[in-house]
Amino acid sequence: MMIIKFTELTKKDKPLLDRYYRAAYYENSHFNFTNLFMWRKPYNVQYCEDEDILYMTCSWEGQVFAMQPLCEPERWGQAVQRLQAYFAEAGQVLSFTGIEKSFAQFLEAYPAGKFSLEEDRDNFDYVYLADKLITLAGRKLHSKKNHLNAFRKLYPQAEYLSITPELLPACREELEKWYDAHIEARPDSPFIKWERDAILELFADWDYFKLQGGALRLDGRIIAFTFGEQLNTDTVVVHVEKADPNIRGAYPAINQSFVANCWAGMTYINREEDMGEPGLRKAKESYKPEKMIEKYNAVLQG
Repeated sequence: MMIIKFTELTKKDKPLLDRYYRAAYYENSHFNFTNLFMWRKPYNVQYCEDEDILYMTCSWEGQVFAMQPLCEPERWGQAVQRLQAYFAEAGQVLSFTGIEKSFAQFLEAYPAGKFSLEEDRDNFDYVYLADKLITLAGRKLHSKKNHLNAFRKLYPQAEYLSITPELLPACREELEKWYDAHIEARPDSPFIKWERDAILELFADWDYFKLQGGALRLDGRIIAFTFGEQLNTDTVVVHVEKADPNIRGAYPAINQSFVANCWAGMTYINREEDMGEPGLRKAKESYKPEKMIEKYNAVLQG
């Protein structure tokens, strides 16, 4: 059996990955080119297309992980066998990360080896109904509506703008302010710098990535911005959302405005995971998700 030959993910691979991700209904926010491209450097994301199967790996702290192979479900067995051979050749145990529930169930019944599976709760995606994020109707979202109304009352001159290349310099300026404040509070966190660098990389080639973005401008300054894209037939994934925390209601305002202006015709908004951070978990739960997208890790035993 020929060993898989992986190569590093680059910008030019977007058409290839887009084709595979659009071939089926995937709900996992990681099953998206932009997401993988943003984090390809710290996680050493690599890929190989062979016989109409897309294989991908990533690594962290010296350990290599396979991602869920993209192909028809009938070919999952073939793909797993190839990955078994690849990992055995490398002297490592076959480990999967961030797989969807259907593939986890396949591995649970895999006839050629026993996998141990575990839920990866820190990486579950939070998915909301788009119309609820727009209207913020109901008792459960009452506090969000109050913050939004306060923003509109305090800052009636604030305006929502679609992100265009002309607006990007002002968005970069706001990003640097956000970054400076957060790196000062968490100087030991590499993730803040990695995210900043990834956002700047997307800004530098905005038209190529075909993202939809929105920003709030107040008295000539960008105080919040966000961007995302369609994940599947009825769901949008929001990759980034930044706002000045000193302006009351800026976060609810950019959240609501972006969905209302760009994604009113979609059913769901996937706002990705909380990464196990208590503050982020509280914030995402406060918007009352309609559902959670479960993700699993799996390790081949013996």
